[in-house]
Amino acid sequence: MRAIILAGGLGTRLRPYTTVIPKPLVPIGDRPVVEHIIHSLASAGVERVDLCVNHLGQLIRSYLANAEMPPGLRLAFHWESEPLGTAGALAAVSDLEGTFIVMNGDILTTLDYRELVDFHLEKDAALTIAMHGKRVELDLGVVEAADGLVHNYIEKPTFRYQVSTGIYVYDERALSYLPGGPCQFPELVLRLLAAGERVAAWETDAEWFDIGTVGEYERAAAEVERSPERYRMDPLDLPPREVPLAIAPVPANGRADEGEWRLAAGQRGRRP
Repeated sequence: MRAIILAGGLGTRLRPYTTVIPKPLVPIGDRPVVEHIIHSLASAGVERVDLCVNHLGQLIRSYLANAEMPPGLRLAFHWESEPLGTAGALAAVSDLEGTFIVMNGDILTTLDYRELVDFHLEKDAALTIAMHGKRVELDLGVVEAADGLVHNYIEKPTFRYQVSTGIYVYDERALSYLPGGPCQFPELVLRLLAAGERVAAWETDAEWFDIGTVGEYERAAAEVERSPERYRMDPLDLPPREVPLAIAPVPANGRADEGEWRLAAGQRGRRP
């Protein structure tokens, strides 16, 4: 099985974090989110991962070249000379064929990729979209009216939608509907539907975080710290939140021997 990770975005919604590092390298726990993704894909039987990169892509390549990767996994990088969009980026990968996974490089999830691929094959679809339930709360009163008269009033309603997780399964025939040049994923979906192709929808209740915003990133980081085993991680060795860190002060003579400068928990200005 093969997977393509879309890792070329600018990450503008996650600034200032992404001012100096690309979004796929933003840390979750003790590793970047892209490393979480790669290990999850490999555990599901993926043998080759292609990364479509652009913005700060050299940093992604340098990090992964020195990271511990799953045994036998093949990595390949494809550089976009210009931003091609969430579907158009696949044109940079010249040898795609058969069935393959495509996903955004800022997703943290416990989704079962094998189950998703099996569903796609069962539906004989050109494309399958993994969906997740999302609650949307409107903190206002909604007025339903017609011809200047109120028919209903709903105070602070809550809606539930099935949203795209940014994880897809493609059949190679879907690629023939890509236009030359940039193409966003919603445009490809509409092209497929207009042509009468089958686009399947698979719903999951797995944990899922799109860390493209600061709020979601912080929520994902807190979840991993709370339940690291769900993400194939060991618990982080962190000091208790209530214990402050203090730097050992300079001695009265103004000198400090080598090794005397260190962080101490709870000393509040005293030498540890």
